[in-house]
Amino acid sequence: MTTFAAMAFLRDSVIYIAALLLCILLAMPDSRFPHMLMEANGQQLLMLGAIILVTSCAVQVMQRVAGEFISSRIVGTGLSVIIAINLLLVLHSTTGMFEGLEKAAVILVCLFAVFKLLWQLAGQYWRLIPGLVSRVVLVGNGELFNEMRTLIANSNGRFVLRDVIECQPLLDACGRSLRVGSRDILHKAREVKADTVVVSLAERRGAFPLQDMLDCKLSGMAVLDAQQFYELVNRKLMLEKITPSWFIFASGFRINGFRRGVKRGLDIVMALTGLIITAPFLPFIALAIKLESPGDVLFRQIRTGYADREFVIFKFRTMRHDAEKHSGAVWAKENDPRITRLGRFLRKTRIDEIPQLINVLTGDMSIVGPRPERPEFIRTLREKVPYYSERHFVKPGITGWAQVCYPYGSSVEDALEKLRYDLYYIKNYSLAFDFLIIFKTVGVVINKMGR
Repeated sequence: MTTFAAMAFLRDSVIYIAALLLCILLAMPDSRFPHMLMEANGQQLLMLGAIILVTSCAVQVMQRVAGEFISSRIVGTGLSVIIAINLLLVLHSTTGMFEGLEKAAVILVCLFAVFKLLWQLAGQYWRLIPGLVSRVVLVGNGELFNEMRTLIANSNGRFVLRDVIECQPLLDACGRSLRVGSRDILHKAREVKADTVVVSLAERRGAFPLQDMLDCKLSGMAVLDAQQFYELVNRKLMLEKITPSWFIFASGFRINGFRRGVKRGLDIVMALTGLIITAPFLPFIALAIKLESPGDVLFRQIRTGYADREFVIFKFRTMRHDAEKHSGAVWAKENDPRITRLGRFLRKTRIDEIPQLINVLTGDMSIVGPRPERPEFIRTLREKVPYYSERHFVKPGITGWAQVCYPYGSSVEDALEKLRYDLYYIKNYSLAFDFLIIFKTVGVVINKMGR
């Protein structure tokens, strides 16, 4: 079993145990279960936790061995429950442990297994749940029209194409539009029970079915243009088809003073918490860096942040101290020879970014936001990447939406792709979005540690 698999088992167990304990406490208010937990000694609770952890491991191992069929999932979970209950009975009969706690423990293990089975089945068959799959009618013409068809096909089942309606320009001899509200699109959309109509027109003049789209909108269907649909599916922006006026009239992009204040308060709390938790380990990390290669422990570099202001960013050094002595400012690459062996581990686990919590406390950075770039690269990116400067209207972050959705970038093309995610984050900013990014960052770190 890999390191990642073991950590995934532990993570799943903690989540499920916490959820099931809460469910039991809410569903059984008159039971003695809470009192029994308080009366149980540490050894009993430790053994109970170990049994549930073994159950979690057994569920996943058996399901991997048996395959991905629904029957194998049921069998795997059932066998794991039997193993857990037998362990409880053996421990109770041989050591006398779990006196008064035995029934509650059996209930907990059974509920845990049922919850895990339902969760995995929902993850596999979620497309059958009503309302989770959107039925789409595609209206339009041109190359972008074909791109939308491909986008729907690659949406992993979240969107299903039910009908395609091509709209060609209809003009008279004087170039005036002859198109009228035929309501054909509305009738076709109703026939296939569509809930979303996507309009993708390379040529709008004389081709845009205005009355039809109005009818669909007033009938309760979502009417989206290509840019909106691209954003909805990919959770990033379609920068090639966006104009400055789109930024002005699009919803979102509103991070007002109140939101900035709340975000700043949470940044301070989380940065202080992170420094307190990691403080005992920092001397050992510093010693390891010193023993690995000569040079300073902390790496300092000029970056560009909020409102194009430059600041000094702090990181644990992961490269040789003379990494840019001859090359000058260059992007780091995958398997970069300048990175030390310890530095590669620090980068994988994001430990090298712990000192950036100091940047958060000083106000130069936030916990979540676009990654700050070097001024030398920004001058080039502004010329080649449209709307690149717009990412500087928020504070840069230790982690961000681009960091959890896109691999490490080392070119102008990568910068463009990451900008799509950064601008999506700025457009749709919320505290809930920040917590989602933090949660995903933890998953990314665990995944990289297991490689």
